[in-house]
Amino acid sequence: LFLSVCAVGIGGTFQYGYNVSVINAPTQHIHSFLNETWTSRYQKKLNLDLLTFLWSVIASIFSLGGLCGALVGGSMAIRLGRKGALLVNNIIAILASILMGISFPTGMFELLIIGRFLIGINSGIGLCVQPLYLGEVAPKHLRGGMAMGSSIFLTGGILTGQIIGLRELLGGETYWPLLLSSSCFPAFAQLAFLPWFPESPRYLLIDRGDELSCVKALKRFHGSLHYQMEMEDIQRESFALSGEKAKKPWQLFTDRGVRWQLITVIVMTMGQQLSGINANYFYATYIFKQAGISAEKIPYVTLGTGACECITALTCGLLIDHVGRRFLIIGGYLLMTLWSIVLTFSLTYQELHSWVPYVSMTCIFAFILSFGLGPGGITNTLTAELFIQSSRPAAYMIGGTISWISFFTIGMLFPFIVNGLKQYCFLVFLVECALVAAFIFVVIPETKNKSFLEIKKEFHRLNFGRNV
Repeated sequence: LFLSVCAVGIGGTFQYGYNVSVINAPTQHIHSFLNETWTSRYQKKLNLDLLTFLWSVIASIFSLGGLCGALVGGSMAIRLGRKGALLVNNIIAILASILMGISFPTGMFELLIIGRFLIGINSGIGLCVQPLYLGEVAPKHLRGGMAMGSSIFLTGGILTGQIIGLRELLGGETYWPLLLSSSCFPAFAQLAFLPWFPESPRYLLIDRGDELSCVKALKRFHGSLHYQMEMEDIQRESFALSGEKAKKPWQLFTDRGVRWQLITVIVMTMGQQLSGINANYFYATYIFKQAGISAEKIPYVTLGTGACECITALTCGLLIDHVGRRFLIIGGYLLMTLWSIVLTFSLTYQELHSWVPYVSMTCIFAFILSFGLGPGGITNTLTAELFIQSSRPAAYMIGGTISWISFFTIGMLFPFIVNGLKQYCFLVFLVECALVAAFIFVVIPETKNKSFLEIKKEFHRLNFGRNV
């Protein structure tokens, strides 16, 4: 089970985290490449507005690709299986790596844009299918910890991208095309390791009706002496579905039986993206400068933010099956609310005392720790747990679509929010965090150690009224 998390994660959410962070290091080199290419092609300099536009396209088209990936990920998981979808997805990553790698020697920045779009599609599919596979493979007493594998590999990808992007490694002027094309290595790793692991047992029995393959897969994952309990749980869910086929995303919106589960996924997904985590990263460089850290050393201090997220994802993975989902996610949002208040005050009085920037720096790390311990990891875990087999792929498609649209929107609007409100933008985020925490407290039951059918029953009264 542990090795399956690694085999799935390396080519799944790791790719998302890696490609989000890896684009930051070569920013200046890509600007130079765009200028040189434009000058040699059109014999005139690239004006500043067009340069900004081209860079924005290169950076943001990743989100558009992610949205496309989220829209097709669920369908791929149904048609090809969870494992099959992940394996096919690596072909997209390898193609994207080739295009980004050859963009510089060929002098075609268009290939860089296409490559970023394709790696976005790969990330969108991985974010959709990987949690689906892990949620279905895991026994209920380990489901939270295994599902946290998605967040652990995502944060591991961010940290790896930050390290490899250092100028001493591949972030320098000479090697930046290699840096962007290095996302092929996780893809090759998954192609080498994932075929050794079985398909999701739930998919084999419920979707394919292949009981023999399901038993073989369960024996591989749980051992020949301990697979019976999982088999009985899958059979009960299969019987309850009585041959119901996998639903399309639009069918969930008209299904009263999943109304509150769907509302929960939308609220949690938007809450995660709009929580202020991007504002913290935006202000991090400014705060580090105010604290007296030289510009040359800031990339190394920034590694601390990636390490924080990685450590909290690991910690959350260890705690989730002991203390429960509700405690961690509500606690995470409430702590983020607290740090938003403190950060607003410390940024307002940044110039007043020499020690205030250090308070701001502490708040940055504390906010990231709180995010990783709650919303950062548990959102995807709960999405897997709130739906039964026939609705789960469609739920991930909807959640992924909302996530990528929110990610793109905050990327577009965030500079205007910061310019307009300055440090007071954190007041908006603290209200959002407090409201999401209140919603989760009122609506979401604890899902620890419960089967998917038991969780569905918990929502039955909410969906159909108190008297049912």
